[in-house]
Amino acid sequence: MARTQGRSSWKNALTMGGGTFFIAMAVGYGSQVFLGKITSIILTFSLLLIIIVAGIAFDIIGVATAAASEVPLHARAAKKVPGARQALGLLRNAERVATFSTDVVGDVCSTLSGAVGAVIILRLAGQHGAEDLMVSTIMTAIISAVTVGGKALGKGFALRQANDIIFFVGKLLYGIEKMTGWRPFNYTSQKGRRP
Repeated sequence: MARTQGRSSWKNALTMGGGTFFIAMAVGYGSQVFLGKITSIILTFSLLLIIIVAGIAFDIIGVATAAASEVPLHARAAKKVPGARQALGLLRNAERVATFSTDVVGDVCSTLSGAVGAVIILRLAGQHGAEDLMVSTIMTAIISAVTVGGKALGKGFALRQANDIIFFVGKLLYGIEKMTGWRPFNYTSQKGRRP
């Protein structure tokens, strides 16, 4: 039993690590190409804000997944409320969802926000002749403050509204499933019954 769990943990870690590598490569390359075509400092700041907000949003989902309860969702699933089965799927895969949301997406967003911040630093220093060290220090402080403050605020919200957040994400997954046919989880319960 312990050996099986150990193998499962290693498999999960390797899958997450490999997935992070390819996601970071794809998103990093795409953002660098995109940044190369953007000359406006306002659009660059907008991209930075979108990346930070995405990191905070996924952190909220990760915390809510760990804190939510299945019980309120069972009645909705029994009534075939759209999104309820998907929300239960999230909770039954809480470890994977939380790891993906907080670690994979969170770390990718942190890395990207640093890269975009570096581009902003270079552009500001070039345009205004500002001291590189001062601009770099201020930009790093702003990115860190907004990210950490946003995640702190988000964690409190996620803990208070965990079930509502997971149901909302379940409805989003339901919509994606209807449009594409893609199902991220097996929605059967641990006993093999569909909720």
